[in-house]
Amino acid sequence: MTSPAGTTQPISALLDAETVLGIADQVWPSLVGDGEVFVPVPAPPPAETVSAWVDITGPWTGSVVLTCAPATAEALTASVLMTRPPVVVDDEDVEDALGELANVLGGNIKSVLPGESRLGLPQIGSPPSQGRLDDVCRVAGQWRGQFLTITVQGAADAPHAERNEVPL
Repeated sequence: MTSPAGTTQPISALLDAETVLGIADQVWPSLVGDGEVFVPVPAPPPAETVSAWVDITGPWTGSVVLTCAPATAEALTASVLMTRPPVVVDDEDVEDALGELANVLGGNIKSVLPGESRLGLPQIGSPPSQGRLDDVCRVAGQWRGQFLTITVQGAADAPHAERNEVPL
């Protein structure tokens, strides 16, 4: 949302970690499986990560990013696809499953933001650069004991007060 001064409100003014966690609590059992939960407890990040995200464009512009270790991504994929051991998932399966998780999380987060917004297509790879420090809401946790984060972050090119001057 835009304030009277013309600056975009940061996500921290529009959304809190409890809301993101509530959305994850709704999404996880339906997509990952009955009895599966995302647990909001600190976990050390792995050395190598994979991220899936969707962009939201509207009064607030940014991304919803899901990040985990590659092995966690494969286990999540197996759970989403409901495969039985022995599990063999390929890169395309991981892209589809993580992309779908990011898409559903992003769609639910978009629905609680003010105003009309558009949701982009899911992407996999190195996540987009973060914008302002106050324009980030991150929920770190674990799934089956493995590190996972859900980050709602403003776009790196989101307006700042000093960049949003009105020409005379």
